[in-house]
Amino acid sequence: MQYLEVEGLGPVSRIGLGTWQFGSREWGYGDSYADGAAVDIVRRARELGITLFDTAEVYGFGRSERILGQALGHERDEVVVASKLFPVAPFPPLVRQRWAGSARRLGLSRIPLYQVHQPNPVVPDSVIMPAFRRLLTEGGIGAVGVSNYSPARWRAADAALGTPVVSNQVQFSLAHAGPLDDQVAFAEREDRLVIAYSPLAQGLLGGRYTAGRRPAGVRAINPLFGTENLRRVAPLLDLLREVAQAHDATPAQVSLAWLIGLPRVVAIPGASSVAQLESNAAAAAISLRPDEQAALTAAARAFTPVSAGRTLVDRLRERFGA
Repeated sequence: MQYLEVEGLGPVSRIGLGTWQFGSREWGYGDSYADGAAVDIVRRARELGITLFDTAEVYGFGRSERILGQALGHERDEVVVASKLFPVAPFPPLVRQRWAGSARRLGLSRIPLYQVHQPNPVVPDSVIMPAFRRLLTEGGIGAVGVSNYSPARWRAADAALGTPVVSNQVQFSLAHAGPLDDQVAFAEREDRLVIAYSPLAQGLLGGRYTAGRRPAGVRAINPLFGTENLRRVAPLLDLLREVAQAHDATPAQVSLAWLIGLPRVVAIPGASSVAQLESNAAAAAISLRPDEQAALTAAARAFTPVSAGRTLVDRLRERFGA
């Protein structure tokens, strides 16, 4: 496993584990997954050297935090558990109350990385961050992060906190390469961290889906899986398969290797099974050549998905034979 040193957090594994699916019914894994597979996945992650585990209070309405804390057991104090505050009425007394709820569910007295789940469009960070600063000063959290913030708002959060906001968790993959242009540069320059969520674009970058074979469940509403987008992404998937073959790897593993080949970037893919977790973790051992990294970057920039509206039109045309 590869690691990055982050102030306030210690060594952070370049491949982490996202746990949205723990206890969340929209993924369709069922209660047996939460009670069995999820625990096995977390324990195997620790054996493989994974230290970053991401959750949030809204994942399964707290069930994800509870399942993760129980699965980590006595090791919960030895890893980087990252949770998130959903910023509804994020005023200081409520921030502290919500932090306490997350800490209780996780079984922690100190949450290593506490993040604002998304920017509040009405309440500025000058209102939100003082509560985080107090938790930081008191030792209730180890570091402050944000999620889905623009670089400008990330800098504003810095100013409001009065100390570095160490991370920004953003949607980032070969299929969503926007953070390349600003977030990565800022993180490298300021010695921060970009945490890439949905690093496999909900399975698109595994190369299994086509216009004739679409995913079910929560992925089915993702506009990336519309007919036009599946056509547009084909050159990128072809290149992924070519690079994967050269490394005796899978397209998904190469997608993760590309991300962590970038400076100050870590990825938090989810896992539906121990085998998938092991496959994800193995991506940390893949060293892409500079020309491969550059070619994948160029292909990612060239992929321009159409909007959700356009893909809805695609589906209506298919359904009614137009």
